[in-house]
Amino acid sequence: MADTIPDITENPRCASGKARLYIEKSLAGAGAHLTLEKDQSHYLVNVLRMGEGSQVLLFNGRDGEWAARIAEAHKKNCVLELVERTRAQEGLPDIWLLFAPVKKARLDFIAQKATEMGAAVIQPVFTERTIVTRLKDERLQANAVEAAEQCGLVAVPEVREAEKLANLLSKWDERAPGRMILFCDENEGPGATRASLERLAEEGGKGAPLAVLIGPEGGFSPAERDMLRARARTRSPFLSGLASCEPIQRRLRRWRQSG
Repeated sequence: MADTIPDITENPRCASGKARLYIEKSLAGAGAHLTLEKDQSHYLVNVLRMGEGSQVLLFNGRDGEWAARIAEAHKKNCVLELVERTRAQEGLPDIWLLFAPVKKARLDFIAQKATEMGAAVIQPVFTERTIVTRLKDERLQANAVEAAEQCGLVAVPEVREAEKLANLLSKWDERAPGRMILFCDENEGPGATRASLERLAEEGGKGAPLAVLIGPEGGFSPAERDMLRARARTRSPFLSGLASCEPIQRRLRRWRQSG
């Protein structure tokens, strides 16, 4: 992965007011027609009051972004015609977010901000002190899709099924070989972040695939800290005192872009 990462949070397409939709279907080329699902058809025709000839932007995470026009404005099965590709496909920064779930409203916020900040994978983890015990993966995915649509991304992060931290770590080397875990330890004092980043840079870690692990509101248990610190490819203390994924990924981006 290249060291230079686009500043997604300053994307001029954010809040552009243009209708953008993420679809699963292939964007085959100019002149091709495709039919939207019921919910997206309802959104364009009933909510946005669009009619035949109205312009829409489409992306699927594979074929870049395409401009399309409404060919048939049906409320349940709107038909679009592809006009031209407006952007080539762009990948997401190779950073995964592992986080302990929190209450509903904050959980939605985390999914949205993680997407806007460019996380490639969003992985909920249950720790010993995690308060939330049930999680709707489809809700997280829907929030990620909505954030990508609104913020001009042409890719949507992969939202994975929640898993216990111990189970995830036991299979980590098999699932994510070579990926460093950056462990956010709230017990560490001032200066821990800088020292950890400097040490990681000295080890040649700036271009390495990374995963940021954020613990629960009550913090990691002593046993979990010991388990994390015992791993060869886990770094802590890291980014202590940061409460959300947004400043963490901002810090990582600045660090990777520095000389």
